[in-house]
Amino acid sequence: MWPYGCFDTVTHMKTTVEIPEPLLREAQAAAREDRTTLKALIEAGLRVVLAHRARRQTFVLRDASVAGNGRQPEFREARWDHLREAIYDST
Repeated sequence: MWPYGCFDTVTHMKTTVEIPEPLLREAQAAAREDRTTLKALIEAGLRVVLAHRARRQTFVLRDASVAGNGRQPEFREARWDHLREAIYDST
């Protein structure tokens, strides 16, 4: 015996989802064609989408650093505004 409600109400939840009418009709037709229920079709679709999300890899920027000795001597202690001025100075 379950102390709080029955097993189904503890592990399953009912919810309302608004689905555009054309999509609902298409889903109902697909469920009939597959001889399944709309509920099973929705659950399968959610599982596919969630599995796809879980497999997505986060973007990792490749290391594009170059071997070198850092900044040139005149810029080693320079502030950003001095660097910016040197970069964009056209004279």
